[in-house]
Amino acid sequence: MKRVLAGVVTAASLSMAAQAVAQEIIVVAHGQANDPFWSVVKNGVEEAGKDTGANVDFRSPETFDMVAMSQLIDAAVNQEPDGLVVSIPDADALGPSIERAVEAGIPVISINSGSDVSKGLGALLHVGQDEYDAGKAAGEKLAGMGGTSAICVNQEVGNVALDLRCEGFLAGFGGTGSVLPTTNDPTEVEAKVAAALSSDESIDTIMALGASTAGEPAVAAAKASGRDVNVATFDMSAPFLQSIMAGDAAFAIDQQQFLQGYLAVNFLALHAKYGLMPGGNVPSGPNLITADKAGQVVDLSAKGIR
Repeated sequence: MKRVLAGVVTAASLSMAAQAVAQEIIVVAHGQANDPFWSVVKNGVEEAGKDTGANVDFRSPETFDMVAMSQLIDAAVNQEPDGLVVSIPDADALGPSIERAVEAGIPVISINSGSDVSKGLGALLHVGQDEYDAGKAAGEKLAGMGGTSAICVNQEVGNVALDLRCEGFLAGFGGTGSVLPTTNDPTEVEAKVAAALSSDESIDTIMALGASTAGEPAVAAAKASGRDVNVATFDMSAPFLQSIMAGDAAFAIDQQQFLQGYLAVNFLALHAKYGLMPGGNVPSGPNLITADKAGQVVDLSAKGIR
């Protein structure tokens, strides 16, 4: 009888220990954690880690570098985590590394960029928004506000997701439009937007692809020009939301990036524990944040949640 009881106690102890082992989930993103947008994604990742008890690790290259990012994915695969979260700005560059993870039996979820290629690479699902459709909706909205000539400010040319945003925007806008390539440096963005406005007086619309990197400097350049220019942006920042409330900007497109980090980690933790997984992609956006909504989210944006 003592042996039986000892066996039961040992089995119960082992079961409890197994349940107590935290899931190891690695997130590899193309954007840096100190970037205002990606810091919100990282906040979502960390919140999900706390809520699920999973050990999470957010990694990214120092700059937008697909070779370095593929190497980070390969390194993550070698660690054999319980789940891997990746953004996919360039499927050609990152595809082999992601497929290697899938072949190794590691559950993969993509976030932010790559909705069009995620399934083909073997990811379980994608959490994000359709970038082309979001851009098209923004273009239609700005055309409806009277816009006829526009520039789309792209701070990461070659990032497929951002290229799709501009393509969708120009298709939805329907008027005269072109892409203005820049870097992530807000000072450069402001200077290039100012130069574009100075050289072409017909420009009445600016579509930025990131609130802090491009949207805020675009607003500054438009105000300095003294012209009536509608400025909109993808994503949000507290200063850009303040510009919307002040009437200096038209709207922001909220893809709720906190959810992208949070839900991906949460789904993988649940999958490791119980084998659960949603049956398809999860759209986190887009939501157009206009003046009537900006005040509701500005505080949360300042806190790194919206």
